Amino acid sequence: MCDRGRVAAVDVRPVHKPDVRQLAAVLARAFYDDPVMKWMLPEDARRRRGLVPMFATMTRHHFLAGGGSEVAARAGRIGAAALWDAPGRWRHTRLEQLLMMPTFLRAFGRRGTRGQQIEALMKEHHPEEPHWYLAVIGSDPSVRGGGLGHALMRSRLDRVDAEHAPAYLESSNPDNVPYYLRFGFEVTGEIRLPDGGPSLTAMWRQPR
Repeated sequence: MCDRGRVAAVDVRPVHKPDVRQLAAVLARAFYDDPVMKWMLPEDARRRRGLVPMFATMTRHHFLAGGGSEVAARAGRIGAAALWDAPGRWRHTRLEQLLMMPTFLRAFGRRGTRGQQIEALMKEHHPEEPHWYLAVIGSDPSVRGGGLGHALMRSRLDRVDAEHAPAYLESSNPDNVPYYLRFGFEVTGEIRLPDGGPSLTAMWRQPR
């Protein structure tokens, strides 16, 4: 417990296997109202059920092995997570795809084709220059504005800067673009989804 009037410090640390379930639940709540997720899974109940296993299988079968992802916690409770790929590691291997596929099929059902369309478009527009890739970042709505997301961004970008490396992300929510601009990212393009879907904003951060 913290003293009255004091706010517990934010603890940023690498993601470990026991974190996966809680991390996935946090990201599911963070992305529940995300425009791209609503396009993929427009039914509220299906989206609520599908996002947790989706984030869990992505973390378990891809991001854990890369060692680039982190969680932010306050008083021992995870409130935000960032899933990063180190340079040269953003593509899923064939084995990772096979391991994740059953969960994706259960989560998306007949909407799975939309997920495949997004993946193909993101690959098409992804930069080839080696870079750190911020695939996912999100804070639980109950702690949003409490500095956890900022701590996560600053933690990884400090390492990116130490390596004098660039960074890349796609923002799935236009409301978040100004937030990334404050960290030095610049808008480099727009990835339009088919069938009247929303757009992803491609953003690049130069080495510094």
